[in-house]
Amino acid sequence: MMNYDLIVIGSGPAGRRAAIQAAKLGKKVLVVEKGTRVGGVSVHTGTIPSKTLRETALNLTGWRERGFYGRSYRVKQEISADDLRRRLLITLDHEVEVLEHQFARNRVNHIRGRAEFVDRNTLAIEKNDGEVLRVTGVSILLAIGTRPYRPENIPFDGEKIIDSDELLEIQEIPRSMIVIGAGVIGIEYATIYSTLDTVVTVIEPRASMLDFIDKEIVEDFSYQLRDRNMKLLFGETADKVEREPNGKCRVTLASGRSLHADMVLYAAGRSGATAQLNLDAVGLKPDSRGRIKVNPETFQTDVPNIYAAGDIVGFPSLASTSMEQGRIAARHAVGAPACDPPQFFPYGIYAVPEISTCGLTEEEVKARHIPYECGIARFRETSRGHIMGLDNGMLKMIFSLKTRRLLGVHIVGEGATELIHIGQAVLNLKGTVDYFVENTFNYPTLAEAYKISGLDAWNRMGELHEHIIEAAQ
Repeated sequence: MMNYDLIVIGSGPAGRRAAIQAAKLGKKVLVVEKGTRVGGVSVHTGTIPSKTLRETALNLTGWRERGFYGRSYRVKQEISADDLRRRLLITLDHEVEVLEHQFARNRVNHIRGRAEFVDRNTLAIEKNDGEVLRVTGVSILLAIGTRPYRPENIPFDGEKIIDSDELLEIQEIPRSMIVIGAGVIGIEYATIYSTLDTVVTVIEPRASMLDFIDKEIVEDFSYQLRDRNMKLLFGETADKVEREPNGKCRVTLASGRSLHADMVLYAAGRSGATAQLNLDAVGLKPDSRGRIKVNPETFQTDVPNIYAAGDIVGFPSLASTSMEQGRIAARHAVGAPACDPPQFFPYGIYAVPEISTCGLTEEEVKARHIPYECGIARFRETSRGHIMGLDNGMLKMIFSLKTRRLLGVHIVGEGATELIHIGQAVLNLKGTVDYFVENTFNYPTLAEAYKISGLDAWNRMGELHEHIIEAAQ
C-alpha cells in the first residue's frame, strides 16, 4: 500500500493547484483522475472548451468587425462544426501538455482511475486497465467537479436534445436552438451560437436571469441580446421536450405554448460528481445536487482530514476561485499557514458580450443602507471604442458618499473580464474615487472608461467633495 501526505481526487483547477502547492511544500502527493487525460471538467468539457468555442465563433464570423462593415460581414462564409472543433482540439492538447509537465516538474504522482473511500484515510482505486489498488493519505481533497444536471423527464438523445457536455460533440451547427436555463452556462452557449446566426430562444422559470449581477448591467445585457433577435422567455417552464417526426424538437411550456427548434440544449444546473465515491464509508452526506458542505475558511468537510474545493462546494463555481480554494485547502491540510482569501474576487461570464463584476451590486449597497453614488462610462464614449467599432458596452462603479471608497465595479461589453482587474485591485486596496480621477490611463484604451466613470461619479458627488476640502483646510 502506498502512503501519501495528500491525495487529491480530480485534476481540475482546484485539484491541480492543491497538488502543486503541497508538492512545492515538500509533501508526497498523489492525484487520482478518472478521465483518460488530466485536466478535469475545466479542460475537457467546461471552462477551456466553452471559451475556445467563443473565441473561434467571434473570429470566424467577424463579429467584432461588424460595427464597421455591417451585419453581413463574415470572415468565413460557411462555418461548420468541424471548424469550431479544430481550434478546440489544439487548445486542449496544449492544456493537457502543460498540466502533465507541471506535475512532472513538481514530482506529483498521478493515477488514472476511479477512486472510492474505504475509510477516512484509505482509497480503493480501480485503474483504467482494471487493476485495483489501495492508497492511504494523511489528508484527502475532493476536487471532483460537477456534471450537467439531467432530469428524468428530459429525453436526452445526444444528438438533438443535449446537455452542455454533448454540445461540444455536435456534428452540425443548428439553424435554431432552444436553451432551457438562463444561468451562466446556458447564457454563454446561447449567445455564442447566436453569433453563428443560430436563432436562439432562452427559457427561464425565474422572472429574470443572473440575479447575483447588478440589475442595471443585466438590463443592458438583456437589451443587447434582444436587439439581435434572441428571445428571452422569463417566467416560463419547460413542461415537455420531445422529438417530432420531421426531426425537429418541440418544447411545450407550462403555459401551454409550444416552441419548435432544430436542437434543445438543457443547461439548468449541474450536480456534484459524488455518486461513486462511497461517501457513506466516511459519514459524508452531499446535498440534493451532490455538493459537499465545507468550512469556507479552511475547506474542511465535517470529517477533519477530508477537504473539498472547486465546483463541488457550490457558488461561485469559477475556475479562478477554485484554484485559490485548492491552494488554501492544501496548505491547511499539510499544516502550512494560509492567508484568508481577499474580500473581493472577480466574476466573469464569457457570454457575447462579456460580463464581469467585483464587489457589491447597487442592490446590495441599498440593502445595507450605505449612502452612495454611481459613475457610468459607455464604451462608445472612448476613442478606443470608436476605433474598435463598439456601439455597446458600459462600465459602472459604485462609491460610498461617506468614505469615497469604491464599493463595486460592474462591466458589460468587449474585454470586460480583462478590464475588471483594475477595479478589483482598487477594491481590495480600499481605494477611493480619487484614484480614478487623479491617475493617468493609457490612451486610447477601453481602460480609459475607468477615468470617465470616476469623473462621472466625482461630478455627482461634487457638493460633498467641496465640504471635505473646506473641512481639511
